[in-house]
Amino acid sequence: MSTDHEWGPTGPQERVLDRGPTAIAHPNIALIKYWGKRDERLIIPYVDSLSMTLDVFPTTTTVRLDPAARTDTVTLDGTPATGEPRQRVIAFLELVREMAGRTEPAAVDTRNAVPTGAGLASSASGFAALAVAAATAYGLDLDDTALSRLARRGSASAARSIFGGFALCHAGQGVGAAADISSYAEPVPVPDFAPALVIALVNAGPKAVSSRAAMRRTVETSPLYQAWAASSKDDLTDMRAALGRGDLEAVGEIAERNALGMHATMLAARPAVRYLSPATVAVLDGVLQLRRDGIPAYATMDAGPNVKVLCHPADAARVAEGVLGAAPGCSVVTARCGPGARLRTGAEQ
Repeated sequence: MSTDHEWGPTGPQERVLDRGPTAIAHPNIALIKYWGKRDERLIIPYVDSLSMTLDVFPTTTTVRLDPAARTDTVTLDGTPATGEPRQRVIAFLELVREMAGRTEPAAVDTRNAVPTGAGLASSASGFAALAVAAATAYGLDLDDTALSRLARRGSASAARSIFGGFALCHAGQGVGAAADISSYAEPVPVPDFAPALVIALVNAGPKAVSSRAAMRRTVETSPLYQAWAASSKDDLTDMRAALGRGDLEAVGEIAERNALGMHATMLAARPAVRYLSPATVAVLDGVLQLRRDGIPAYATMDAGPNVKVLCHPADAARVAEGVLGAAPGCSVVTARCGPGARLRTGAEQ
């Protein structure tokens, strides 16, 4: 339990508040991207996507109901959230309240172990954690599929972070309610395959152009977008087969071409969306050099300048060394497959 104060006839009156459920979720990195939404209100992606949930950079979110409050409060990394981040959380809470038939305001406290808005999938872990904590706080009994569908309403990539390991998010079919019910993620069983992912942090600051704005501009103006979306379907088929074989080289080649194709569509947008910095290009060149040296290493990137490099766990230290040599100012973090979103237990308090 925690305490808060409000003013009564004789001064500040203490009221005891339930601590509220706390959820933990990890970011995921898409090996097959979904870039672009065909329904921005329901957050329905244009194409299917497939990702690997990581064991680093968790988001921890607590949702505490406060019936006496006038409105929701949102705290991000110890600071009151404002602007779009706050509005996205409140809109998500309104959705949960509508589903639950409840009206109580909530206090949301979110802590990210990764920089927010830097292309490191903080929205994926953030809305996955919020979905689990908010659903619990408002008494919704949702299975993993329903939680994934709910998390998607905050961020399409969050649908995948409900699950650990590898996950496939369906773009869904139809429009309106039919699209909503058919767009969700599910786990992809991948036996005996657990690669390392070396994350090259070349710039941890917020992006100049948000993912949402960049997606909209790309879909509306890039002459390359439809061709990339069509080719992504073939990439997904190839990726699932490669994962089933546990073939790192094939997985890496497919992920790299899919990511570079996505960034090409952004560069062709009008005006261009350019997330690649000189340090990004240096890391990409370093990855090519690693392959020339006989080390299987393959790059992927989301909407940001930071590069993620798939490799065998035994090669991770050498890959990290190569990345730092290519871009001396960056830092590296090595990740492996991580767990799905979950409630924090009492022993972890």
